[in-house]
Amino acid sequence: MTAEALPGRWLDDVLARAEERLPRSVWRYVMATAGEGITSAENAEAWREVRFVPRVLRDVRRVDLGVRLHGDDYRVPFGIAPTSLQRAADPDGELAMARAAATVGVPHVVSSNAGHLFADINAAGGPWWLQAYVTADRERCLPMLESAVAAGARAVVLTVDLPFPGTKHDVGDDDFGDVDLSWHRVNYQGQARATQRGEWAADLSASDISWLGERTGLPVVVKGVLHPEDAAACVEAGASAVWVSNHGGRQLDRSVTTAAALGGVATRVAGRVPVYVDGGVRGGADVLAALSLGADAVFLGRAPLLGLAAGGQRLVERILATVEAELDEFMRLSGARNGPETRDLSVEIGPFGP
Repeated sequence: MTAEALPGRWLDDVLARAEERLPRSVWRYVMATAGEGITSAENAEAWREVRFVPRVLRDVRRVDLGVRLHGDDYRVPFGIAPTSLQRAADPDGELAMARAAATVGVPHVVSSNAGHLFADINAAGGPWWLQAYVTADRERCLPMLESAVAAGARAVVLTVDLPFPGTKHDVGDDDFGDVDLSWHRVNYQGQARATQRGEWAADLSASDISWLGERTGLPVVVKGVLHPEDAAACVEAGASAVWVSNHGGRQLDRSVTTAAALGGVATRVAGRVPVYVDGGVRGGADVLAALSLGADAVFLGRAPLLGLAAGGQRLVERILATVEAELDEFMRLSGARNGPETRDLSVEIGPFGP
């Protein structure tokens, strides 16, 4: 990896530069939250409340950050979460994100709303997973799913916390009138591109997990789980991983933070499948907090997207390199030499904690 780490308080600088460069409507959409923004704000703060109990008398000259997920090996246990409007942030959009992910060696999840063809994204980078919403008419989403499979997707991430897009009070339906979005959701092959109430399935059930696996032949990761019993139901239905997420605080405001929910989900899953998490992750200390609470991998959403807007592929690489350097330092100082040794480092938190 050649990217240099960014200086301290790097996220503040990235935010400022992204706000300057993004069209105003896109900036407002990316930063929008549900309701009063309570969950979004608490997501980030909850990671900061995790306290470590470091171990000593351990040889930490070498630390192994690597992780194996769905048959592929990655340098680090964190990756890039799916986000829309990447071509509004940078003309190369998902292509630049894919190249950055491949350069640093992190898992990369591509939104089904991507602005580039899946085949082009596949050619640009390394292993990637498809994030997918299931449509009310299940057959309508099949062409998009089939094109992702044909292009080389390694897993499908079923998002289950969006029966319809939650209200975002700072974003209007006509906000994007001055932005060319002709490329938006290009992989839907000419189907209606609006994301209105009623388009997505409001009747999702455990059977959709097995249906999706059968139709794609890919591992199915279920994203949007907060309750331990829902996590157990996903595993029983054949999920290959469970992803703890509250949609970045963009769906149900006042929902529990992902940091608070993670421990209970991980305990209920009990190692049967990997557990992932996102929501408010801002740096290496947050990644270590998530690993210590039971996550097998952690995903960043807004930070890479804003980095793409602020400085393109190169800045995304530097952000990922910075998080890696921070995680490496925190693991060494905590006495954890690999992922399993992070498990007993934190004081348990949250209403669903073990």
